[in-house]
Amino acid sequence: MSAAASDTTRVRIGSLVFAIGYRSPGLLAKSLTAIDHLSGGRVECGIGAGWNEPEYQAYGYTFPSIGTREDQLEEYARALRLLFDEPFADLEGEHYTLRHAPNRPKPLQPHVPLWIGGAGEKRTLRAAARFADGWNAPYLSPEIWKQKNEVLDRWCDKLGRDGAEIARTINVGFYLGADAAGAARAEERLRREWSRDSRTGRTGFLRGTTKEVRDTVGAFARAGVQQLNVALRQGPYDWEALDAFVEEVIPSFR
Repeated sequence: MSAAASDTTRVRIGSLVFAIGYRSPGLLAKSLTAIDHLSGGRVECGIGAGWNEPEYQAYGYTFPSIGTREDQLEEYARALRLLFDEPFADLEGEHYTLRHAPNRPKPLQPHVPLWIGGAGEKRTLRAAARFADGWNAPYLSPEIWKQKNEVLDRWCDKLGRDGAEIARTINVGFYLGADAAGAARAEERLRREWSRDSRTGRTGFLRGTTKEVRDTVGAFARAGVQQLNVALRQGPYDWEALDAFVEEVIPSFR
């Protein structure tokens, strides 16, 4: 992110998402503040409760229960907002403590956008309604994403938050082919990359040729998605497919 911040001038710099178990809120806030300065004020902060237990175990991190991780997520979001916005941060939480903690210099932006990622209806979406400037859910179908978005609206109503203040986005996998042969190769790659994923509901992929992908993107737009993030996994990349997406799909939604 630091390299991207230094070598670009327009794009926003961020991650969807940082798992909160891997860094203290103070460390993340200070790191992103530095990147905000390097980028001239283009950083965004995305956080999530964390889910990849084997990765936690591989690096020696404790992997708490989902209830504890959701509790941590809400405290973490509150801590970040204090560190970004206040001269000194004070927080006495169950999981995180800040005692007159400085974050100097402050970010260049007057308000660093805070994103919360995930689709849990009872806790994650409630946290998004309380703290987030943007919400992101990855790899859901348009129908399921729309249902989750409606849950977020209900939480906003219950908590007295203007739902229009929260950007609504999705990450989608990219398995488009520039032609029929390319689409077949992309389908094979999709099976290879996702066959071992045990999470259910992972159907948010751009698949097929440009016609099918235009239909899929249109379905997301009708569901209420305001920004669609194309998630590219490991290379090598199909540059012909990417060119086809830019030239034949994107113009339909400008």
